[in-house]
Amino acid sequence: MQDIAPVIVFVGVLVFLAHLFTAIFSRTRVPDVLLLITIGVCVGPVLGLVSPANFGTVGPVLTTITLIIILFESGTALELMSLRSAVGGAMALATVTFFLSMGAVAGIALWLTDLELIPAFILGAIVGSISEAVVIPMVKQLRMRKDSQTMLSLESSVNDVLSIVITIALVEAYLQGEFQLAAIAGDLIAKFLVAVVFGVTGAFIWSRLLNHIHAIKNAMFTTAAFVFIIYGVVEILDFNGPIAALAFGITIGNVESIRFYIFRRAQPSEAEGLSSTEKAFFSEVAFLLKTFFFVYLGISMELISGWLIQLSLIFTAAIFLLRIPAVKVTVRKSIPARDASLVAIMVPKGLAAAVLAIIPVQMGVVGGELIKSLTYGVVLSSIVITSVMLLLLEKTGLSALYIWFFSLDRQKITGYGQKLASIPAPDLSGFNARVSSLDISKLPQKVKTLSSETRAHVKSFFHDFGRPKEYRYGAKSKTEKPKK
Repeated sequence: MQDIAPVIVFVGVLVFLAHLFTAIFSRTRVPDVLLLITIGVCVGPVLGLVSPANFGTVGPVLTTITLIIILFESGTALELMSLRSAVGGAMALATVTFFLSMGAVAGIALWLTDLELIPAFILGAIVGSISEAVVIPMVKQLRMRKDSQTMLSLESSVNDVLSIVITIALVEAYLQGEFQLAAIAGDLIAKFLVAVVFGVTGAFIWSRLLNHIHAIKNAMFTTAAFVFIIYGVVEILDFNGPIAALAFGITIGNVESIRFYIFRRAQPSEAEGLSSTEKAFFSEVAFLLKTFFFVYLGISMELISGWLIQLSLIFTAAIFLLRIPAVKVTVRKSIPARDASLVAIMVPKGLAAAVLAIIPVQMGVVGGELIKSLTYGVVLSSIVITSVMLLLLEKTGLSALYIWFFSLDRQKITGYGQKLASIPAPDLSGFNARVSSLDISKLPQKVKTLSSETRAHVKSFFHDFGRPKEYRYGAKSKTEKPKK
């Protein structure tokens, strides 16, 4: 028991530190993700106090549960309208970013290392992923438009699917000596579509059961348990569980606004979606699990040589540089330039890449140990650089450079708006003065026979013509206090 006591104390202190780091981020814009991972690196690889082996099978289970809860909880917060406008951009951005990153990393690896062609592309596919477990918590803390946040959340999930499928396909191609493009494309589409169908269908079924579940005491976590079942079944069938969890969250969060002809219309007294209490509960659970996840991620890192650190930084720099044109080409022009700047730095890698890096070693791919070491270096450096870039964009003039770049093709629109603004407004002061003294009794007989409410609207229309909204007839003052 004495050996467990320090661990319990550490867990308690860690929860308080997580809240402190969140407060630090709100004041200094230093991401809490970076601070939590730093704690993990210190107690793990640096000091050697703990290692992933100490967690046994609990470690992978904890990280999987964390991923499910984060995806599910973020899905419940996504609005259907912002989802519709963001899904196309997210798919395009994920595809362009992934293949640009994979190609660049593979090319640099062929140039600077002894890796062969397919192993080099395996490395590129692994580090081409973007961790939704890192992106989603960071995005929630940023001042971005809702559709921009939605696009980043969707992109990271789609990108992860691309990384997993293509990495496994490349490993199989290396072992079998052939590369089947059609099979890979079919596998990608199947994993995505089947996962979405499972998630959406499961959410509709659960929304009907919630009417009865809410009557049971201490049943708040049953929704999460149902998501675990959906995730597990999809994974057992060899499809993509994270996409299913995200689809479930999006559907259950918007189920009251979705009308499906095979489901009867909800009655006002029925509870279709999650209550505000349940949403707050899952938000708290996601916060706690996220805290332990990032510390565990830091513990899972491995110390590598100076040359491998330099290579990892080169790979990471190439990924960040290529992200800029990828965002420029794929992100809609309606997205603000500041949001596009934040999207351009959101390419952190995570535990999924670290797990994928073990596959080449297990399958006997030549250079597997090198792939694993470089992946660990890219994971850590990408998270650090993302955090530093976020701080620089928030606190320095670097944001002006990014905003200028992403505003270049919008100058024509801006210039047109400035020309319109330079046209002098018509002088309506005399007209308004005459209208304000309008006597309703002198209007034609047809107008006088209208109801008093309609006549008031007629007078207000003439009175409001050409006037700013806040000065219109009957408008309430912004400083007027509401009547008690």
